[in-house]
Amino acid sequence: MTLTAVLAVLISYALGSLPAAAWLARARGIDIRKVGSGNSGATNMMRAAGKGPAVAVATFDVLKGVLVIWLARWLGLGENVAALCGLAAVIGHNFSPFLAFRGGKGAATTFGVMVSLVPVVGIGTAVIFLTTVWLTRLVSAGSILGVIAGTLVAVVTGQSVWLCLAIAALSALLIYQHRDNIGRLTGGNERRLGEK
Repeated sequence: MTLTAVLAVLISYALGSLPAAAWLARARGIDIRKVGSGNSGATNMMRAAGKGPAVAVATFDVLKGVLVIWLARWLGLGENVAALCGLAAVIGHNFSPFLAFRGGKGAATTFGVMVSLVPVVGIGTAVIFLTTVWLTRLVSAGSILGVIAGTLVAVVTGQSVWLCLAIAALSALLIYQHRDNIGRLTGGNERRLGEK
């Protein structure tokens, strides 16, 4: 990798690590790490401060994923490096140095990366996510099924091996971050959207 590519990946990690939920909650006198799941993401922000702040956080987190792909392309680094920048941003979000290497679960930032990297994959992910949440009010289930669908769309639409691997890696990381949710889903006691 060139020095420019390495710097782009590092900048992407730094941008991804900006914890909008934690900072916005702190401005309201709330420690997001001590509310609900303790994650610095939009779903937990809704529990802590309501819909408006949650939408703001979700938008910011999606834009982090969009911005790093745009940055890589603007620098002329190619799709392979762009995918690495996207992965770095999600890792930064999930393991932020601003939060002692804790963070969110990466769903919104992952979506931002996917829809910018391969729009059809992002659209497929969003459709399955929204449909699942609408039917079940389970954000975690929607996130997991959404990225699985996105990975399948990448393969079926004939994306390059590298892009398929990058999307699969993003999906695997998201599923890993939801491991506790998977336990609750299988046990039938996962919190639904809107529940305290």
